[in-house]
Amino acid sequence: MNKGIKTVLYPVKDINQSKTVFRKLLGVEPYADQPYYVGFKIGDQDIGLVPNNPEGGVAAFFHVDDIKDNLQILVDAGAQIIQEIKNVGGGRLIASAKDKDGNIIGLVQG
Repeated sequence: MNKGIKTVLYPVKDINQSKTVFRKLLGVEPYADQPYYVGFKIGDQDIGLVPNNPEGGVAAFFHVDDIKDNLQILVDAGAQIIQEIKNVGGGRLIASAKDKDGNIIGLVQG
C-alpha cells in the first residue's frame, strides 16, 4: 500500500546555514540534527536537509509497505536506480530511482 509522499529531502551545500533558514521558515526546531541529515517534522510531513545528496536534486519520498515491490515497479517502467534499498536504522529502508523524465522518486518503508 502506498501511503503518499511524507518525506521531502533538500540537497544542501552548507547544512548549518540551511538548518538556520529552515528553522526560521518552518518555525520548529529539528528533531534530528546530524552532520549527514537534519530533519524537521511538520504534522506527518518530514522535511530533511542532506549534504552531498546522491540524488542530486529535491526528492519526494513515497512511504510504502513493500519497498522491494515498489522499486521493481519503477525499474519495470524504465527508471534507473539511484540508491539501492538501504537500511538507515530503526527498521527504516530507503531507495530511490530516476524515471525516464528525470524525476527523482524516493521510497521509504518502515
